[in-house]
Amino acid sequence: MPRFRLWLILPLAAMLAACTTIQVEPLPEGMTDQPPADWADKSEQLRQFDHWQLVGKLAIRQPSDSGTALINHWIQNGDQYNLALSSSFLGMGSTRLQGTPGFIELTLPDGDTYRSGDPESLLEAATGWQLPLNQLVWWIRGLPAPGDDFRLLFDANQQLAIIRQSGWEIRYDRWQRFLNSHPSLPAKITALKDGKRVRLVISDWQDLGTAQ
Repeated sequence: MPRFRLWLILPLAAMLAACTTIQVEPLPEGMTDQPPADWADKSEQLRQFDHWQLVGKLAIRQPSDSGTALINHWIQNGDQYNLALSSSFLGMGSTRLQGTPGFIELTLPDGDTYRSGDPESLLEAATGWQLPLNQLVWWIRGLPAPGDDFRLLFDANQQLAIIRQSGWEIRYDRWQRFLNSHPSLPAKITALKDGKRVRLVISDWQDLGTAQ
């Protein structure tokens, strides 16, 4: 009987030991996943900052091609966006994107207009660019997009350095105090996924909510 019990106990002990061995992904050097004390307040301020305009530059590199575009303006009002891009890449010229998370209207330089309930697919079909439009509106403010799991990493200065979400790694290369009434905002962002790289350099932010 004791030997029989031993044969039962040994596999059980081994199984419990395996269950308690958790593989933890090492953090990049100098970073922590513990948010600073003011993160809850700062992130709430950024969420409420939902009527704005920015200008800057967009650069995309992907396995099939690459290119750059000027962001003549990106106006965001809640869920509604209005982007005006200009680029010689693939003959894009002046291209306008207007819509919401579930709808896009894309106007090409020749005046042709296309509409779709799948913004990212339409943009890729028209320009060849793969952009996570629905999430960029959050990432560009330094926030994870709602609805998907994410991980936040902070640097030694207690500043958000990386968001990992939906297979993308969003790196915040530079922050800047564009508006006195708001926390620092991203000035340079690099988003990476499966050989794709999207880089945004923002030269100016405006708060349209307080400008009215």
